[in-house]
Amino acid sequence: MSSAGDRARGALYGLAIGDALGMPTQFMSHEEVGVSFGVIDGFRTAPSDHPIAAGLPAGSITDDTEQAMLLADVLLDGAGHVDGDDLARRLLAWAERARERGSTDLLGPSSSAAIAALVSGGPLDEVSRFGTTNGAAMRIAPIGLIISTDDLDALVDLVVDASQMTHNTDIAIAGAAAVAAAVSGGISGASVTEAATLGIKAAELGQRRCDWTPGPSVARRIAWAIELVGTSLAAQESVPAAFAVLALHPDNPWQACLTAASLGGDSDTIAAMTGAIAGACHGMDRWPRDAVQTLREVNDLDLDTIAEKLLALRAG
Repeated sequence: MSSAGDRARGALYGLAIGDALGMPTQFMSHEEVGVSFGVIDGFRTAPSDHPIAAGLPAGSITDDTEQAMLLADVLLDGAGHVDGDDLARRLLAWAERARERGSTDLLGPSSSAAIAALVSGGPLDEVSRFGTTNGAAMRIAPIGLIISTDDLDALVDLVVDASQMTHNTDIAIAGAAAVAAAVSGGISGASVTEAATLGIKAAELGQRRCDWTPGPSVARRIAWAIELVGTSLAAQESVPAAFAVLALHPDNPWQACLTAASLGGDSDTIAAMTGAIAGACHGMDRWPRDAVQTLREVNDLDLDTIAEKLLALRAG
């Protein structure tokens, strides 16, 4: 079995690899992905008319990885704790920098509303209680590196701290808790199947942490999506879709990310979550060396150092 450090690196590289694979296919339908790219078998350049990623070279990450690294910085500066106001300010600064460099891949609707409230001095807690999108889940993987699933309640508490300023709803917290717990389980040596079980348990806990909002149970949706593997991947929510793809390719993290990137829709986020969990369960060596090299050459990331520092904070 690979070491915890190797699996921690595998999780962060998996997050970025999945994100970059899904970068050119995001916001396309599954059929459009097939017409534009055929079979996704590696990094691709975004089409010139892409509404979000136009002009990005093959292997480019998106907001999923950038926001995850932002949360990692908050965790490191807070010695494993999350200052919600600090995270919100960093998200605002990140969005402003991204806008200055011409990016349109900025904050999602829930985060945007929360940041707007922060800028205007409005009631942030009133805005965030309507945030049911996947922005919290897409950036949550670093929490899986710093806390063990031996105490799922503590893990979910930290997920709430990292999510509530933008996504303070039972649905969003449940989805983020599922991803964080699955990554954490992988770091501790869990298989993909075992990590999924931990994810479902954490989602059940997370769903009870906030006020009810209209929508399905994330935990039940994850279990349902896994059961449907082999007949359909038409899961409507990105977190269950990521777990379904992992169930389809439990022993092949690279193929899992390729499949997730081929789905279309929010494919960069689905593939990023898929890659983070798969990388945590399988370790760094399961990622193709040429993919890792491309990721390093195209993006300004120091994932090895960040993984090492996060793991040093790990409790349990």
